[in-house]
Amino acid sequence: MKLVDRLLRRNTSWARVAGFVVSNFIGLAIVTGALQFYLDARGLWEADDSFISTDYLVVNKRVTGGDVLGGDNTRFSAAEIDDLRTQPWVRKVGLFTSNDFRAYMSVSGASHSLSSYIFFESIPDSFVDVPSARWQWEPGADVPIIISKDYLTLYNFGFASSAGMPQMSEGIMSGIPIRLSLRSEDGRVEKTVNAHVAGYSNRLNTILVPENFLREANAEMGTGSQQAPSRLIVDVSSPGDVAIDRYMEEHGLEVAGDKSASQASFLLRLVTAIVLAIGAVITLLSLFILVLSISLIMEKNRDKLHTLLMLGYDLPAVGRPYIRLAVTASVSAFVLATGATLVMRSYYLGPLEGLGGGGGPVWVAPAAGLGLTLVVIAFNILAVRRRVLSAWRL
Repeated sequence: MKLVDRLLRRNTSWARVAGFVVSNFIGLAIVTGALQFYLDARGLWEADDSFISTDYLVVNKRVTGGDVLGGDNTRFSAAEIDDLRTQPWVRKVGLFTSNDFRAYMSVSGASHSLSSYIFFESIPDSFVDVPSARWQWEPGADVPIIISKDYLTLYNFGFASSAGMPQMSEGIMSGIPIRLSLRSEDGRVEKTVNAHVAGYSNRLNTILVPENFLREANAEMGTGSQQAPSRLIVDVSSPGDVAIDRYMEEHGLEVAGDKSASQASFLLRLVTAIVLAIGAVITLLSLFILVLSISLIMEKNRDKLHTLLMLGYDLPAVGRPYIRLAVTASVSAFVLATGATLVMRSYYLGPLEGLGGGGGPVWVAPAAGLGLTLVVIAFNILAVRRRVLSAWRL
């Protein structure tokens, strides 16, 4: 078989094979490098708020002079919510539910205590990116709470500094037990529950509690009146889409919080998609280079192929040298591309970690490159088999 291999590899254009390896290496390196950078860089925005995805927008109506003078136009009607759900960039819409009872919070420390009337809100649990064990509530258990980081900042640098109260870090605040005194509007139903801070959010300016807790508390102590929601949380497919801003402007809506994280995340995905497309195109062109090279070689050896088949060599044995050539060239390009991706990552990972990113999975990008390589190999195997079969029919 070695003699057959040497015979069939005659007229091989090694320059074309090298051209395939180089072009395939460039395409795979672009694909795996861009994908790895995206996985590492997306932590810059996702880590900023581990409870609410950058794909979620908190939407409310603008407050106008008529609302201040006694109007109530800041709540969403069922028709407005349905219209929002039909937008092409909307995946799902959740409603904010508010407490329909009085709530009083008290926090006691070694030498100081703090108490205040507060409010609660809840959203569907599917919008809260918290492990279920940390966000579950059952009757008799402590109530987990997510509060806005702005509230803690206002306390530390506003209230605490002026009132002589101790400042608290997030870790200290999370370890302090909280007592909630809940009372119906008519005062007939009262209860006290324990709570704890489960986390902090940069994008939710509210005090968030589990939906099942607020639903049960409203049913037990609420007035029974069902008011339309004044805020919505929207899961969008493209947070930076200009169509979103246009819709918000036309309908008098506002997006709460800083939209820069969502826009930056959208821009990162857009640029990554463009780079991946370029790499995929280069990989596809390199595939055609290899297929063309092997086809030309087999065309020049067409008579030899036919003779070997007539002498009793089976189809797989005759095509094996060309398949081995395609596999070797493709695997070589994949190995080089993976090495280049790891080298590139070693250069940008340090500065990226300094900004708060990094830590993305390392296996995903090579797995994607391997998948493309297997597709290239499979396509070449099919092409070789078709050529061998055509030589048999000569």
